[in-house]
Amino acid sequence: MSDRSSSLTERQYVVPFVLVTSLFFLWAIGVNLNDVLIPHLKKALDLSDFQSSLIQTAFFGGYFLMALPAGWIMRRVGYRKGILVGLALCALGTLLFQPAATSRWYPFFLLALFVMACGQCVLEVAANPYVTVLGPSDTAARRLNTAQMFNALGAVVTPILGAQFILSGVEHTSADLATMTPAAIDTWRTTEAMGVKGPYLVITALFVVVGIMIALSKLPEVQEPGEGSGRGLASAWRHAHLRRGVLAQFCYVGAQVGVASFVIRFAQHALPGTGERAAADFLKWHMAGFLAGRVLGTALMTKIPAPRMLAVVASLGVLAGLFAATGSGAAAVWMIVLLGLFHSIQFPTIFALALDGLGDDTKLGSSLLVMSIVGGAIIPAVMGALSDARGIQTAFWIPVVCYAVVLHFALRGHKHTTAVAT
Repeated sequence: MSDRSSSLTERQYVVPFVLVTSLFFLWAIGVNLNDVLIPHLKKALDLSDFQSSLIQTAFFGGYFLMALPAGWIMRRVGYRKGILVGLALCALGTLLFQPAATSRWYPFFLLALFVMACGQCVLEVAANPYVTVLGPSDTAARRLNTAQMFNALGAVVTPILGAQFILSGVEHTSADLATMTPAAIDTWRTTEAMGVKGPYLVITALFVVVGIMIALSKLPEVQEPGEGSGRGLASAWRHAHLRRGVLAQFCYVGAQVGVASFVIRFAQHALPGTGERAAADFLKWHMAGFLAGRVLGTALMTKIPAPRMLAVVASLGVLAGLFAATGSGAAAVWMIVLLGLFHSIQFPTIFALALDGLGDDTKLGSSLLVMSIVGGAIIPAVMGALSDARGIQTAFWIPVVCYAVVLHFALRGHKHTTAVAT
């Protein structure tokens, strides 16, 4: 294709690309606002570390359960209508925060997050492949990387806005609570719980507005190569490097979500006397490192092979995690901050290496990799239970193990073998 015709094709898809790219930003809000929601609801509903970590369990459990149905939805109704289904589920989930806050019933919050996560899973299953077909194939990778940049931008902006509009800054120690009347404590917790209503109502409006724009637009429908070939999950699962990739992605997502979920609590533990808003600043820098690393990593991959880049960041993750688990004070906190930088390229790199060479099994392989995001539901809960039992620093040995699994995948696990599942 000539440069001129390629340019014309790109211009033809500018509006659809902008609309679909907005989805990358929107689902970053849902995922990363949980990192602020965890300490907030822990305070508002008097939760333990394990109980508050169930926020991630509910959220990423929704991703796990919805991954295959999302693929079925795309096959049945197409990408445009599938995206609208995802946005409708997201809006319903965020709207449920209104009665959840009023009732102050924790399972209601978990239900709202689960519904929202199901919608975001549909958006993620749809948007990633759809971006690649909005233009010529030779610029598909550039378009997807650009869209992923907006996802990282949302990951940076969300904790800043969440800390500003959700965290009140009003905290009471155990000693303070012992001197307060039950009525005063109840009033304080009620006020804290109601603090989520405004922000989540705004998020609901964003989902609705984007949904209306997409419903009124003329997004082109596409068919993916190999659709309807009759191949099943067993066919995809026979690829050994995909199986190892699913494990690596499970561990990576669990580590990423677990670390981010406990940044605020870790900072308050390592730096006694640090308020929740000041501790949230460390989460802001953690996510800023994630964005910077994605930009820098994408640039470096033009010169450095992807497996080598993945091995480097996984190795650095192991070292930083070890220091966080055994160190103390500000140095340990800054190791947690640096993990955001080391996380940046891991998800897309694992994804790409695991799908390499799958041919007709690529689509179902993608579904399996999306399902592996359930690591974000399980590993933070394990970290929360370990934190309650042995202390928050002990919990950070779990991410160290996860980074070691990713390192093995980068060094050896991504290589194609003839071994198949029987």
